[in-house]
Amino acid sequence: MAKRKVLGLIIFALFVVLISYYFYPEKKLPVGSQIDSIVVYKSKRELVAYSNGQLVKTYKISIGKNPIGDKEFEGDKKTPEGIYYISDKNPTSAYHKNLGISYPNKDDLAAAKKLAKSTGGDIKIHGIKNKMGFLNKFHRWYDWTLGCIAVTNEEIDELYDAVKIGTRIEIKP
Repeated sequence: MAKRKVLGLIIFALFVVLISYYFYPEKKLPVGSQIDSIVVYKSKRELVAYSNGQLVKTYKISIGKNPIGDKEFEGDKKTPEGIYYISDKNPTSAYHKNLGISYPNKDDLAAAKKLAKSTGGDIKIHGIKNKMGFLNKFHRWYDWTLGCIAVTNEEIDELYDAVKIGTRIEIKP
């Protein structure tokens, strides 16, 4: 009987922790912010947003299923590394909304050519797959994209409004 009570308390405590994590409010991007530079740290699973050289917000992210190393070719499930720019914005993405990243650059094209492979493309900062938004922050618990950078739907809404096409993004290991 005592073991059952202990197990019940453990399950209840775990449930409370999970619910708290899910609903705990996170810092919002200050109203009217204009992000002019983004740095992604793949190893930390962080996207850091700057305005006029000042840090305005850090986002927790998920990246490609194969997180170590630079993207080499289409299908390797790696997130690219290097300096890129926000190249487009899509308000009706299959992943809520997205910001396009200017991958591949000339270095990416040359590296893939040496391997006789296609670089692929369509690397984005995006929300959660449509109809799966209920996952919210739980998506961060594993790397699940094919090479993109994923944030929650609420976070991509913030970024979508604050980031202009042409914004610099540096993706670091």
